[in-house]
Amino acid sequence: MKAHQTLRAFALASAAWGGVIALPVLAQDNGPAVDDTGTDIVVTARRREESLLSVPIAVSAFSGEALERSGALDITDISNVTPNTTLENSRGTNSTLTAFIRGVGQQDPVPGFEAGIGIYLDDVYLNRPQASVLDIYDVERIEVLRGPQGTLYGRNTIGGAVKYVTKSLPDEFSLKLRGTYGSYDQADGVLTVSTPISDLIRVGGSVARLSRGGFGENLTLGIDNYNKDVWAGRGTVEIGGNGQPVLIRISGDYTRDKSNARNGHRLIPGLVSGAPVLDDVFDTRAGLNNPRQDVKAYGLAMNITAELSDHFTLRSISAWRKDTSYTPIDFDALPAVDVDVPAVYRNEQLSQEWQLLYESDRVKGLLGFYYLDAKAATSFDVLLGLTGAAIGFPGLNGYTAGDVRTDTWSVFGDFTFDFTDQISLSVGGRYTNDKRSAYILKQNRISGTSPEFGGADPIVIATATNFRGTRTFKEFTPRASLSYKPAQDHMVYASYSKGFKGGGFDPRGSGTSAPDSNGDGVRSYQEIYDFLSFDPEKVDSYEVGYKASLFDRRLSLSLAGFFSNYKDVQIPGSVGCLVGGVQSFCGITTNAAKADIKGIEAEANALLARDFAGDGSSLRFVGALGYVDAKYKRFIGPTGVDVSDIRTFQNTPKWTVSGTLNAGVAMAGGSLDLSTTLSYRSLTHQFEVPIPALDQPGYALLDASIVWTSADDHYSLGLHGKNLTDKHYITSGYNYQSATGVSTLGREGVLTAFYGNPRQVFLTGTVKF
Repeated sequence: MKAHQTLRAFALASAAWGGVIALPVLAQDNGPAVDDTGTDIVVTARRREESLLSVPIAVSAFSGEALERSGALDITDISNVTPNTTLENSRGTNSTLTAFIRGVGQQDPVPGFEAGIGIYLDDVYLNRPQASVLDIYDVERIEVLRGPQGTLYGRNTIGGAVKYVTKSLPDEFSLKLRGTYGSYDQADGVLTVSTPISDLIRVGGSVARLSRGGFGENLTLGIDNYNKDVWAGRGTVEIGGNGQPVLIRISGDYTRDKSNARNGHRLIPGLVSGAPVLDDVFDTRAGLNNPRQDVKAYGLAMNITAELSDHFTLRSISAWRKDTSYTPIDFDALPAVDVDVPAVYRNEQLSQEWQLLYESDRVKGLLGFYYLDAKAATSFDVLLGLTGAAIGFPGLNGYTAGDVRTDTWSVFGDFTFDFTDQISLSVGGRYTNDKRSAYILKQNRISGTSPEFGGADPIVIATATNFRGTRTFKEFTPRASLSYKPAQDHMVYASYSKGFKGGGFDPRGSGTSAPDSNGDGVRSYQEIYDFLSFDPEKVDSYEVGYKASLFDRRLSLSLAGFFSNYKDVQIPGSVGCLVGGVQSFCGITTNAAKADIKGIEAEANALLARDFAGDGSSLRFVGALGYVDAKYKRFIGPTGVDVSDIRTFQNTPKWTVSGTLNAGVAMAGGSLDLSTTLSYRSLTHQFEVPIPALDQPGYALLDASIVWTSADDHYSLGLHGKNLTDKHYITSGYNYQSATGVSTLGREGVLTAFYGNPRQVFLTGTVKF
């Protein structure tokens, strides 16, 4: 049996391994960290429960209760109040995530490009960005870890991690109903029920219906633009726990997103049709509606914990996930068939993680093994109908298909040694073996849509790429931190960590564009292999920090300064190109760059007043500040020239600042919570090349909430406002224009923008039993 088949068999067998692997609960009280109401927050950033301020890692945490009070709808909402973090919808969908932390991330959602930021759902790594914009319901907390993660987590992530932790099942019957109604016909409902079956078995689940009308209209198709139409659910069975040495947690989740495709707003008139720029930035004239957008995502996971002794605990995390996204991508956002792209993304993953944890008075840590078997495939029609007609064909299709398989395993460990009550040293390391296998097919066809999108069999007129290749990447990445507590509630720390993200093959690359390096007039397999493949990227990250609880718990403070040396940065992209003398669409990916990234982060939670309006009243301020200075030191462009002085970091504003003022008072037999948040992000570039029409200048968003909760916590009623000043701001876009305004793909020109949500006001009501 081959090695990868053996690993896969182990992963599958773990589902029947009824109680051998676990994580301990190692509660500590080394300094309080609180949410916006003063409640202590406990995190598991180091795979054990600790107070937020005792962790020598830059981490932000949000409790489920605080997220509900603020009216947060999905995980992208938290990026407005998290330093140096960007989480946003990726252009044309509600479901695909673009994530960046401290300048590191990945915008391109096609297979072959690994995420720079790891998204974890109950400790299960989500391998692809599709269906990763997680709606917020039934959540215990969300943690954002900044900087490379790998010695503690299943997948090696070079930029950071976002942990979405759902609630454990209670020991008694519980029912919760939450409803929302607001502007744009927003109507959400979430029903959560759980009950014990016996002393050892508990079952529960949630069903969510999330809907909203469009912020704008598709004037060509007569349908909403930027609407939401989602059904989702989670189910859980817990066996054991409650003092028993074994806990088995089996969970499943399902999401179906049938929202209309989000289509962009043209920033220029049509170059041929003369179609003017629309007044409403949420309106579009896009004409493609095949296939109908449909996103399905589902998965199963089993977490097993077993306390073997007072010192040793074992844990197993077994998971299988699958998602399929059909989406019509209309680049030109006009009725004409001109750079219209029917597309489908298909992803499936099987993962297995084992951990052996150790705890004694002075030593805590873990050893782990992680395995991932993942498949990611895309098929794109690139319909260039007008171009086809211009050269005498009924229609031209630049078909592109990529299938990338990832077979990876890692061993990792991290241990903390408490030399004294004040001085601690943490050291860890990870060895990663990533194998990437790719199949890439790129053809020019005379046809409309391909058979998988309902079209007829095509006539192939040119094949630019018909490639299969395999490559393996191996790397050891260490981590170390030293922390010192000069007093009970103060800690300073310094750390070093190395991050690594494997290379791969560009699934949109054109083999005919490969250079004929030996000048023999023939592009050999090796020349095409070298052109389509790209190397891993690496980062050496240094960080110093200070965390403290001051003035009798009235002020919690976290400060961090960091410097990162970022090497072999992967720069994926796509350009207009010629295949067989005909205009088409090609991917270009290079390890073009070397960069330095440095910055600071500060988070504060201050109790400004107590009992100022009766017993229990409070006035609190929560603030966050991030600064990033990210500069390319070398950036070799397609012509071989260093263009680093005119390149920028995408999705990385230099400044991110937020402040929340929260007041709580007793009222009407319960408590009234009032809060307002002002957040600011400075100039944000959408790509490495500055594009003034798409790049978003600095802007501020104002949110506010008023929530009343009954004294017994059985009822609550809230009024929430998002983006109250109705600011229009660009979050992403497409550009196929030269610097002189000449179209590089399509006749009408492509310069389209996607915008963040406009002003929304909505009511929420919650009933608990």
